Amino acid sequence: MARTDAARPRPAHRASAAALLAVAVALVFSGCTTGSRSTADTFRLMFHSPAQATAEGVAANRFPQMQVETPGLVAVAVLGYVDGGRQQWYAGTHAVFELKRNGLLLGADGMGRSWRIHVLDPSPFDNLQSVNAPVTVQRRYDWTPAYQVDVAVTGTLTRGKLEQVEILGTPRTLQRFDEQLHGGGMSGRNVYWADPATGFIWKSRQHLSPGYVAELTQLKPYRPAKD
Repeated sequence: MARTDAARPRPAHRASAAALLAVAVALVFSGCTTGSRSTADTFRLMFHSPAQATAEGVAANRFPQMQVETPGLVAVAVLGYVDGGRQQWYAGTHAVFELKRNGLLLGADGMGRSWRIHVLDPSPFDNLQSVNAPVTVQRRYDWTPAYQVDVAVTGTLTRGKLEQVEILGTPRTLQRFDEQLHGGGMSGRNVYWADPATGFIWKSRQHLSPGYVAELTQLKPYRPAKD
C-alpha cells in the first residue's frame, strides 16, 4: 500500500464531513494495490462503524483505528487521511475527527456541528513527556452553528501520576496529564494519558466546546512508513 501521507492538497478545515469522507474513500481505494480484503473492511468501517471495538475486530483490519465517544456518538473511527502532522479519522458516516500525530484533538465535523481548536505556539503538547511543572496553554476555539469564532480559552496543564490504562485487554502504564480550562464559557478539564517516553496520547478526554467532550482511545495508532 502506498503511504497515506503522500503530498496531496489537504481539504479545507471547513469542508463538510461528507466531502471529507469522499476524499478518504478515494484515498483508500487509490492508495492500495494489495490487501483488497483489508481495504474492503476499512470501507465498511467508514460507512458502518461498530459502536465498540473488540480486540479481534481491530486485529483483523490492518488500518489504524480509534474508539470515539461523545455525547451523541459511540463508534470506531478509521484513519482516512494524513497530511504531515494532521490526521483525519472517520467515524462511519457520522463524523470526522482531526488530530495531530501526537493525539491532540484539532476539531471535528458531524451531526450538524463543526468545531475547530487551535493551540498557540509554543505548544507543550509537542514535547508532552517533558512537562513537569504546571504550564499555561493558550487556545482558540470555533463552534458552529453557534457561530462562536476565535474564542480565547486558557488551559493550565499539570503532570499527574503514572496510571494503568487497559486498552483492548492490554494494560499500559501511562502518564496522566490534566488541563484545567478557563474562559470563553469553558470551565471543564481535559485529561490525557500519554506514553511517558514519547508523549504520544493513547487515551484522552478533550473538550470540543463547553460541556461537549470527546473521549478518544487509540486502538491501533498510525505509524508512518519509513523510507
